[in-house]
Amino acid sequence: MSKVNGKVSGGEDEDAADLAQGRLRLDKWLWYARFLKSRSLAAKLCGSGAIRCGGATITKAHHTVRPGDVLTFPLGNHIRVIKVLALGTRRGPAPEAQALYEDLSPPTPESRLPRAP
Repeated sequence: MSKVNGKVSGGEDEDAADLAQGRLRLDKWLWYARFLKSRSLAAKLCGSGAIRCGGATITKAHHTVRPGDVLTFPLGNHIRVIKVLALGTRRGPAPEAQALYEDLSPPTPESRLPRAP
């Protein structure tokens, strides 16, 4: 981040602009929706190439998501398929986080990933 004309650039101003345009960074959205405990863990997952958005592999945490996007990613022993319903503006309580998405494939015992030998 740097200061330009007394304002901080590269931070909250860009986030507000993205929200105004109906999009949010993927790592922030995953953290807001409480899929991961920290934003740095969300950024690592995004950078690993394990997340797909609409079928396209995502390799950057700054990839933006919009309402209607479908995300597919491994979480624990399950593959999660999530439809983004809203963006959110903070990491709130669990009921608020659950309103941000629709779980298209809820985890079941049958959907567990096989353990490594």
